[in-house]
Amino acid sequence: MDEKDVSLRIARLREKKGVSARDMSLSIGQNAGYINNIELGKAMPSLGGLFYICDYLGITPAEFFDTESNEPAKIKEIVAYLKELDSAQLDNIAGIIKGLIKK
Repeated sequence: MDEKDVSLRIARLREKKGVSARDMSLSIGQNAGYINNIELGKAMPSLGGLFYICDYLGITPAEFFDTESNEPAKIKEIVAYLKELDSAQLDNIAGIIKGLIKK
């Protein structure tokens, strides 16, 4: 993942959350143009800044860098629910998922 990918990932995840770049910037304690500058490629977040961004988005840094997942916060929530199920329930869920992804 390069700098452009980081910028695009932040923009996509922010848009999915339904917040403006300004509101996100202010919510993480930065100036109003912070996220906009990152998304435009004018700046990159520090490691600490990336942690704040991930926390705001409700994801871990590992989930941020998992670009195959378009909905990391939703997947995280679903996995938390799955951890509470027994083996038979997991088998049922696996069958439902297989049925949904068949084309």
